[in-house]
Amino acid sequence: MSSQSAQASRWQFWIDRGGTFTDIVARRPDGALITNKLLSDHPERYRDAAVAGIREMLGVPRDAPIPVEAIEAVKMGTTVATNALLERKGERTVLAITRGFGDALRIAYQNRPKLFVRRIVLPALVYERVVEIDERIGARGDIVRELDLGAAERDLRAVYDDGIRACAIVLVHGYRYPQHERAVEKLARAIGFEQVSVSHEVSPLMKLVSRGDTTVVDAYLSPILRRYVAQVEEDLCGGRQGSKTRLQFMQSSGGLTDAHRFQGKDAILSGPAGGVVGMVQVSRQAGFEKIIGFDMGGTSTDVTHYAGEYERAFDTEVAGVRLRAPMMRIHTVAAGGGSICSFDGSRFRVGPESAGANPGPASYRRGGPLTVTDCNIMVGKIDPALFPKVFGPSSDLPLDADAVGKKFEFVAKELAAATGHVRSAEEIAEGFLRIAVENMAHAIKHISVERGYDVTEYVMCCFGGAGGQHACAVADALGMTRVFIHPLAGVLSAYGMGLADVRALRQKAVEARLSTTALVGCQSVFVELANKARSEVEAQGIAAQRISLKHTLQLKYDGTDTTLEIPIAGSFSPDNDIVATLTNEFEQRYQTHYGFLMPARSLVVEAVAVEAIGTATTVEEAAPVFSPRGSDLARTKTNRVFTGGDWHAAPVYAREDLQPGDRLAGPAVIAEKNATTVVEPGWAATLTERDHLVLEREVPLERGHAIGT
Repeated sequence: MSSQSAQASRWQFWIDRGGTFTDIVARRPDGALITNKLLSDHPERYRDAAVAGIREMLGVPRDAPIPVEAIEAVKMGTTVATNALLERKGERTVLAITRGFGDALRIAYQNRPKLFVRRIVLPALVYERVVEIDERIGARGDIVRELDLGAAERDLRAVYDDGIRACAIVLVHGYRYPQHERAVEKLARAIGFEQVSVSHEVSPLMKLVSRGDTTVVDAYLSPILRRYVAQVEEDLCGGRQGSKTRLQFMQSSGGLTDAHRFQGKDAILSGPAGGVVGMVQVSRQAGFEKIIGFDMGGTSTDVTHYAGEYERAFDTEVAGVRLRAPMMRIHTVAAGGGSICSFDGSRFRVGPESAGANPGPASYRRGGPLTVTDCNIMVGKIDPALFPKVFGPSSDLPLDADAVGKKFEFVAKELAAATGHVRSAEEIAEGFLRIAVENMAHAIKHISVERGYDVTEYVMCCFGGAGGQHACAVADALGMTRVFIHPLAGVLSAYGMGLADVRALRQKAVEARLSTTALVGCQSVFVELANKARSEVEAQGIAAQRISLKHTLQLKYDGTDTTLEIPIAGSFSPDNDIVATLTNEFEQRYQTHYGFLMPARSLVVEAVAVEAIGTATTVEEAAPVFSPRGSDLARTKTNRVFTGGDWHAAPVYAREDLQPGDRLAGPAVIAEKNATTVVEPGWAATLTERDHLVLEREVPLERGHAIGT
């Protein structure tokens, strides 16, 4: 592994702090990469897994200071904000909104995703109190009602006196005419609110509900992130001032940013975004351009689609909250290695609850429930002897297979008593796995088949600690015939942190029909946004020559809500040709996404955006050098694996023993430090010159039903 434009004498740490495990990829001063994996939650041993992992890799005792002068950068993705939002454990927040709109975010759009559910349970509110502000600016900037700062101060001070320290300010039409929001912001800061988020800065786009929710989430989560950043800095630096170690966090949009610029609204998909970056970079180096990303971790599975450019969503809903912030288009299902497997008296269930890291699966020696990981132990796809010994009171014991067997025998007795069906423990485990596989396959259909993409033309890039155990089975459920596994697949999300660029995105609402006149107006807006975005990236130490700009328009049909992101050259000429080009590109993408066009409707430019992309460090994969083996590949051992309703003898190979050209026919198991890959019957695995595993179906699959959507 070689690196340019990096200090050769210092370490870098790339970290993915997930819900169950924290993965670390470290680049040593000599350029070599080493990895580490820890439980994210282990209060008996450490306060934070990321810092504990850095200590381990540097060989620093728990009570000794970390030599920060030896660390160039720490780049991290974290689930801290995501967990706080899911569990509603953010900062106590007040919503300041135009009088008469106090319930607007609660009422929202009155969507009914489950039409026939009679008892609708709304998600818990993120904000605790509402202060209605006497003011109103019209849609064209006219002052309908003057701002009453005296009443606003009285009400906000009462909230402050009750102990609330975060304030979200969302005024009608404030995204376009922000003078009243700025006045209330100044007032809130003067009162003493520690976190003040204003909608014209957080989400300067139309749509009150999503703009409001985004602003509230920013106020709700940013203090949590600030405290976490402060904790990491304290643990790293020990209070020492003047450290030159760069601490950066991954944003939901797929770009890194300085820790002190990391905001709540940009943190929701911090960890998974690193996986998307890593997936795309390593897949392209391997020669694949059409990719389905399959990231199966301990808590959930994230799936993504890539066909030449990163896909982003600008309107999303997470944990019942509508967000208008750029995020990688990632679809998540609650089917991870830690997903709880249960029998409710009539059927098997997998998830959505997860055992997490504490207590974890039944095999983790903490009295946890049965999970997908335990199912793989039961059927022989995971060998406790080959799994990291990080369990038990002293974190030095292997997985507990005996506890798993006893729990499955209990489920078998429950099943027989409730239904009369007699099933063996391994048959029950395989049944649970089949459910998990269908859940994950359905998630992939959602981001591919349902959007008009033929998934059989794609390669599945499989990563995450649990991905290799299910890759062949998920591919079979989708009709895919090729799976790509990078040597760092078990920690690819962490590796992606090191491959990511520093990015800053600026947006502004336009709301004009697409025409040469509208594009003339967009030119000055592009210049304004480009200057702001470039300045933010330069402020993080990126040289001007390493910064590129990406200009985009958000176009939609007049009278509709859904926009598509259309790229445009930064130095375009606003003439009829560019209008025709943009229209053609929009129609092609709209046809692909929705299957029809509306040619009678004109196009509207809802917003424009400029993204500054700063390449901080270029990491290039050098072809590895393999030592001559001197003999044929030898299996480590032979295990019994239960798959397809029967037991099979499956040779186990160590990944480090493989050489380019080695071909392993399934059933087989490939074991390595951070992951296990299961080659199912009918599949074969081949190692390439770049140390990549490529799994291909050799025997055509006999299918009893269509793949469907």
